[in-house]
Amino acid sequence: MNKIKIAIVGRPNVGKSALFNRICQKKIAIVDEQEGVTRDRLYQQIDFFGTPIEVIDTGGIDAKGDILFFEEVKRQAEIAIEEADSIVMVVDGRIGLTQLDEEVAKILHQTHKPIALAINKIDDPSKKNLIHDFHQLGIPKMVGISANHGHQIVELFEKALEDCPKPEEDSLEESGIKVAIVGRTNVGKSTLINHILNEERCVVSPIPGTTRDHIDVKLTVDDKDYIFIDTAGIRRKSAEHEVVDKFAAIRTDRAIERADVCILVLDSQSGMTHQEKRIATKIEEEGQGCILLFHKWDLIKGFRMEHCLQGIRQEASFLNYCPAIFASAKTGKNIPSIFKEIQSVHKAMHERISTGQLNKFIEKALQNYHPPMIKGKRLRIYYLTQVAISPPRFLLFVNQPKLMIESYKRYLMNQFRKVYKFPGCPLKIDLRGKLKRGESKTQSRAKKEAPEIASV
Repeated sequence: MNKIKIAIVGRPNVGKSALFNRICQKKIAIVDEQEGVTRDRLYQQIDFFGTPIEVIDTGGIDAKGDILFFEEVKRQAEIAIEEADSIVMVVDGRIGLTQLDEEVAKILHQTHKPIALAINKIDDPSKKNLIHDFHQLGIPKMVGISANHGHQIVELFEKALEDCPKPEEDSLEESGIKVAIVGRTNVGKSTLINHILNEERCVVSPIPGTTRDHIDVKLTVDDKDYIFIDTAGIRRKSAEHEVVDKFAAIRTDRAIERADVCILVLDSQSGMTHQEKRIATKIEEEGQGCILLFHKWDLIKGFRMEHCLQGIRQEASFLNYCPAIFASAKTGKNIPSIFKEIQSVHKAMHERISTGQLNKFIEKALQNYHPPMIKGKRLRIYYLTQVAISPPRFLLFVNQPKLMIESYKRYLMNQFRKVYKFPGCPLKIDLRGKLKRGESKTQSRAKKEAPEIASV
């Protein structure tokens, strides 16, 4: 085995997500006093003193079903327990033993897997005796911890790993193209993930806002590795009444920042809204590749794809160059083509064009349309070179950047797109002015005479 999997389980609101965040040393799961905040199972790889571990956070198990989506949450926890090598059961030391704790422990004993009991909120030596209330759960490995203060977390994990086989050495580096599934609430992002995986990794519900954390899902298709990041939908600011909704929007932004390629999921029936524009802007600003996916296309009758695309692409110029897929997770229509487009966009994001080719392009562009005269002066373009990839970035050397007018900027960028395509890639071209006599390169940079031509 490559790594040990440890599942964190327990009844709702005992501090499972706080423990998960403490172990991972970063805020991945949303922590809130409201019960039922964690719904999907979350995965994170860590290195525990040289031992690779995959920690799984789960939603609270509540047999009474008082929490929204409790059946789905319970199913997610059951899947995590099934695939785990060892289980950490979390209880609340302040509240003491409850009937629900006993029911959860009974379920865990039936798995015959190693179990360690984390008695949370034991953050003071005077509370140490509280752990004795939990002996009747029949779990010998008990550790009093404080997830908030990091007390005895190492001791807990030592107990959890005692009966686990030593894993083979393996790299903890993420391999594969990271793909963020983004969009507003209730457009079918989790349904799409589930269809791709052919398993119930994500909770799916017709109620907007079901997914609140982002979830990394690894898979291999045609010998190529992918890491799909399912995210919570972004609501309008006025609709973010709950604290967790605001956190979810932050998580979505972080998912975009982490991704190599973003799939912007739109509802084919409602089209582009203000939320999608905001997401598209975020993708462009972060310099990530983008694919448009029109979901629920099976519900559209008597409307052509071309007309749909035309309306969408008028809303944001960047989207004009993004591949579009018209798909339905319900019927499976065009879902396999997602991987082809991901590969295409990822390849374009890392493409390099030689300076020689770029200068031939500039020469031809100048022959077709010369820059206009501005107050008796004309823009002179010396050469174009590529300075970065992912996203592709270029530097255009000219005599005076201020002579580059908007219409000529658009002309150059449109011609560039026609020749080199770069599907789904935001392109950045900066201007660099000619050094004046006696001026050093440092002085030239200090003047900031390199405005951006465009970002499209």
